[in-house]
Amino acid sequence: MKKYGKRLRLSPEEVEMIYEGRAENTTNINGNTALDIHLSERGISKKDVVSVKHWQSASGEYRFSVVTKEDVSANANDIIEKIGDFIENHSPHYPSVKRKEKEGNHLLVVNPADIHIGKYANAVETGSEYDIETACMRVLEGLEGLVDKAKGFDIEKILFCIGNDVLHIDNVYSTTTKGTYQDTDGKWWEHFEVALALYVKCVEILREIAPVDVIHSMSNHDYQSGFHLAHALKSWFRKDERISFDVGVAHRKYYQYGTNLIGLEHGDGAKMDNLPLLMAQEKPEMWSSTKYRYWYLHHLHHKVKHKWRDAKDFIGVTVEYMRSPSGTDSWHNRKGFTGILKAVEGFIHEKHSGQVARLVHYF
Repeated sequence: MKKYGKRLRLSPEEVEMIYEGRAENTTNINGNTALDIHLSERGISKKDVVSVKHWQSASGEYRFSVVTKEDVSANANDIIEKIGDFIENHSPHYPSVKRKEKEGNHLLVVNPADIHIGKYANAVETGSEYDIETACMRVLEGLEGLVDKAKGFDIEKILFCIGNDVLHIDNVYSTTTKGTYQDTDGKWWEHFEVALALYVKCVEILREIAPVDVIHSMSNHDYQSGFHLAHALKSWFRKDERISFDVGVAHRKYYQYGTNLIGLEHGDGAKMDNLPLLMAQEKPEMWSSTKYRYWYLHHLHHKVKHKWRDAKDFIGVTVEYMRSPSGTDSWHNRKGFTGILKAVEGFIHEKHSGQVARLVHYF
């Protein structure tokens, strides 16, 4: 403020008055500042703080984004090198899977949407717990539930949808890609390592059933780190010919199975009403050779209370949003975005008859 006082045409006295007002407003009845309280609640010592960003919410509540010496010491290049070495040394040769010869004509779509690994919710405040352990447990339980429900179908291929806010934050400041601060469980690098191990486990389970096609969707919470995570997963399975990857940066991805055309997008980009024509315009060959067309979207599970249940039929295309296993955090609870059923969803597509079954595992 002192630096910009002259530019803002403020006198030294006015600048000093603003400083005094800020100090007064950020001090509670015990003489501790809001920052002191924030650090104390998280077990952070002032001597370990490197930088602090702060802002006020609309209600006047102070928010902080704190970077510590531990965060800085985890140099990005060291982390990248560590992950690279990890993948290089642990890209196993998976044995080929022997199956009885049969004519499969079904696609299993597995879509664990908006996992938000690293999100933290406290039951005292929100009514339920959500942390790293809970996120991983729900995804694996949901995956096994979908696989069990799909046993009555001859599965020829599996479409495994990844991304879509798999990570809750995108940097060392505990914020989303845009810069919105989030309550988190653990550090950013823990989230990455846990998410990679979780995805590896999921693919290992699915590859025992049928060849797996993995498609990554860019998303708003982890636009950069989610992209890196998808490429790390691709590197892990680079020696397995039964697994293919589409991990490019395109916002909209397309997948064809027989006369089925599936579009995937996080849900924070193009408007819902524009998606059918975008599909026809961007993939005219796929459009002309298919009869059953679908858009599977995400993102709105924590924006609009009922949107996860919405599905709309347009001319030639059905558009619907996916449920999420993610818990309700402090912000969503305070705004009243509660009561949504938590679940992992999947679908069965018959090669020439479209979507023939919806698979849901609730929590």
